[in-house]
Amino acid sequence: MTSRDVVFPPGRQALYERNRYSPAIKSNGFLFVSGQVGSHEDGSPEPDLEDQVRLAFNNLNAILSTAGCTFDDVIDVTVFIVDPESRFETIWKVVPEFWGEAPHPTLTGVGVTWLYGYQFEIKVIAKLPDPGPAIT
Repeated sequence: MTSRDVVFPPGRQALYERNRYSPAIKSNGFLFVSGQVGSHEDGSPEPDLEDQVRLAFNNLNAILSTAGCTFDDVIDVTVFIVDPESRFETIWKVVPEFWGEAPHPTLTGVGVTWLYGYQFEIKVIAKLPDPGPAIT
């Protein structure tokens, strides 16, 4: 089996190990980030929806930063929303705080019935920075 180049954000490795998945994997110049929710360091959900969305983006940005990226490097986004008909407007007024300027990444939105106690989840694929020429 090929070794995975896993990216762990500071202070959250135990949470990922307990749940048995990697927060992000570097592969072939890309960063594949697992779905991020508005969880506190202990894994508990933020109860306020707007704050939960902000915390999900902050958790995502911690992973991106650890890998040397920013949200500007994100090329593809998938969001999962519990009951999007009633929550979309609340969620989408927070998104511009993190989304940046156009051109924006591609987006797929998925309405779901359950997210393990959360109302919003975001997963992304980002382009890793060019490492530059190899030093020999």
